[in-house]
Amino acid sequence: MIRFLIPFVAVVLFLLEPEFALFSPIQWGDDILYLVPRFLILYLIFISIYYSRKRACLYGLFFGLLYDVFYIDIIGLYSFLYPLVCFVAGSAIKFIHQHLSVTTILSLFLVALMELVLYYFFSFINLTTIPLTSFLSNRLLPTIIANLLFLSMLGWAFKYLINARVIQHARDAS
Repeated sequence: MIRFLIPFVAVVLFLLEPEFALFSPIQWGDDILYLVPRFLILYLIFISIYYSRKRACLYGLFFGLLYDVFYIDIIGLYSFLYPLVCFVAGSAIKFIHQHLSVTTILSLFLVALMELVLYYFFSFINLTTIPLTSFLSNRLLPTIIANLLFLSMLGWAFKYLINARVIQHARDAS
């Protein structure tokens, strides 16, 4: 049962991201803040760290391609970034502790890095004209805070679910 729960959660998160994106932008005083939910990539990072880097990269490729097709019409951007982020997370965890707080910080750092890569890509092809300072204050910072709240609420559940799959996989192998 748990075997199918991990991909099911990924599908649900993929479908929930655009629903939560409807809450953005937010007017805060004179500023307009953009919150970009990155639930799926955060989950894939957790899979990469706590379960299997290879499996996370495969899920990243699959969902990245779906994201490219359904949401941005530039085939290859998320198909490349999602597996890359999963690979980096799985590689980085070999050098740091797998504690939930460390994983959360690493996940948020990788999401911020991914957002910066996306910003520079869209700037390069002239799809955005937002100055970097506005991007950092009105999009990146609110995005990181929103995703931190998401991980604060569900990070432990991700870890529990993935650990349950690891235990089940070990029992099936013996």
